[in-house]
Amino acid sequence: MAAADRPVYLQLRDRIAEAILEGRYREGDMLPSVRAFAAEQGANPLTVAKAYQLFQEEGLIVVKRGVGMFVADGANKRLLDRERRAFLDEEWPRIRQVIERLHIDPAELFERA
Repeated sequence: MAAADRPVYLQLRDRIAEAILEGRYREGDMLPSVRAFAAEQGANPLTVAKAYQLFQEEGLIVVKRGVGMFVADGANKRLLDRERRAFLDEEWPRIRQVIERLHIDPAELFERA
């Protein structure tokens, strides 16, 4: 499924996950408030709240009432493990089929990187 075809709350979740994986949000860092992130992304605050709720359910963020939401300890590693598994299980097989179908030498891929 193309990114644009995914529900908005999942697209927002992916953006937050990417920021954590890239180190823009580190473990213990406070995330933007729901309203601030909604304004930044041009999204409905309820949609952002749904994305944040997913992270909370997965134990990737912790909520400190009256203070804010923070990236949980170990969130980066858990996200990295999950993203790697998803790539290897879902994306890589499709990519490999294209490589084989087009008779692309893997060495050529690395030469172009």
